[in-house]
Amino acid sequence: MPSNEQRRAAAKRKLERQLANRAERARRRKQLTIAGSVLGVVVLVAAISGVYFLTKGDDSSDAKDATQSSSAPSAAAPPAAAAKPAMVNCVYKDSQKPADKPATKPAKADGIPTTGNDAKVSVSMETNQGPIGLTLNNAESPCTVNSFVSLASQKFFDGTSCHRMTASEGLKVLQCGDPTASGMGGPGYEFDNEYPTDQLDANDPMAAQKPIAYKRGTLAMANAGPGTNGSQFFIVYGDSQLPPNYTIFGTVDDNSMGTLDKIAKAGQDNSNGPGDGKPSQPVDIQSVRLD
Repeated sequence: MPSNEQRRAAAKRKLERQLANRAERARRRKQLTIAGSVLGVVVLVAAISGVYFLTKGDDSSDAKDATQSSSAPSAAAPPAAAAKPAMVNCVYKDSQKPADKPATKPAKADGIPTTGNDAKVSVSMETNQGPIGLTLNNAESPCTVNSFVSLASQKFFDGTSCHRMTASEGLKVLQCGDPTASGMGGPGYEFDNEYPTDQLDANDPMAAQKPIAYKRGTLAMANAGPGTNGSQFFIVYGDSQLPPNYTIFGTVDDNSMGTLDKIAKAGQDNSNGPGDGKPSQPVDIQSVRLD
């Protein structure tokens, strides 16, 4: 049981994160207002849509394809996100593999809000390497955020380890969310991709293969193919590029990037091949909580 001092420290960290997040949101609103008045709506939309991605480590062919894509000479900008309805319905289907840790599908799947106070969700992830603050984007990937919030509320991520870290020239990510730490674990259900996959041109069969930029600080889902999202996610600690097949559902708060830099500096063990393996220093998730 935590001591009074530990509880006070935790409360202080939470308050500091909330104040920092509010200041950051105010700064971004001011920047967007200035950009809109000077450069116009087109440039503003392009700036907002400059988001990013990564890949899953439990499937060797996927990992190989992602690494090859990262060596491409250039990456396209992510497609601009089209506005979603104020509420969406989500489909969570049973996966062939049962849950590796007790979990249930999100209790609410219909009428998930994408606007208003629910457009952004602030989350605190405590690890043995330091705190990582996350801001989830419900407006672009509501079904993914709904699942992540549900699993966090069930304490699914508590006591798990980040099992994979890549460190190649074009692919720099930390992958977590697997209770087995093997790259094969999940919550017993799966769901479809969202942004940016759902923005691709259906008339362009090669669109899903063209690498796009996954910028530093991006939070995205790992998967083993279309419609196989579960609990595994990855955090981009250095600018990367991948095919747009991995749902972006949030970002890491700027004041938490130091924790990721610390993890990245320790390196990885190359157990999956050069530039791909387990973090050299264990990264254990102690808790994931909504702010």
